[in-house]
Amino acid sequence: MISVVIVDDQPLMRGGFRALVDAEDDMSVVGEASDGNEGVDLIRGASPDVALMDIEMPGATGLQALDALTAEELENTKVIVLSNYSMDKYVYDALRAGAAGYLVKTTEPEALLHAVRSVSAGDMLLSPAVAEKLVGEYLSRPPLKRDGDALTDRETEVVALVARGMGNDAIGRRLYISSATVKTHVHRAMVKLGVKERAGLVIHAYETGLVRPRGA
Repeated sequence: MISVVIVDDQPLMRGGFRALVDAEDDMSVVGEASDGNEGVDLIRGASPDVALMDIEMPGATGLQALDALTAEELENTKVIVLSNYSMDKYVYDALRAGAAGYLVKTTEPEALLHAVRSVSAGDMLLSPAVAEKLVGEYLSRPPLKRDGDALTDRETEVVALVARGMGNDAIGRRLYISSATVKTHVHRAMVKLGVKERAGLVIHAYETGLVRPRGA
């Protein structure tokens, strides 16, 4: 059973998410909070598998809550950030802060449920509109400078899977290696490519053709 907490300042939104999640046989809402501070306290106590976190709330925002969770290394809870916007600075800030997913609130119910299951399994998931705009914005910029140190075949495999939204655990299962080994490959690829977050690996994968946008 996937345990879920909902952090959103709008009671109607929380109620809708709760009804959607609780209707599923394999997941259940274990708590609700109306701002980031309450959300962090709730997650500390309940240690849910997944948190649905609104990005804009009075008091502590979703990003501030994410920063607090990351600082405390509460890695058992995967956070899906929810926003009214498909592309703004929040996307980059959320990914840097450790969000496992970023969805717009107009996401279809089935897609939201799929996201909960995916991030619970260790994957990373972005709304299609978010992913396309993220890649499009980076591809419109001058190419990133590289240090000339080529990726190994295994590092290339890992980067391609990161670009498909997979987390370390899921990549490890796919390649039959440990999550710790995946983490090492990710770190080495970042160093070689001169990027500081996983989003940079995604951009590299699109720039070099390791993966292609849908419909391409």
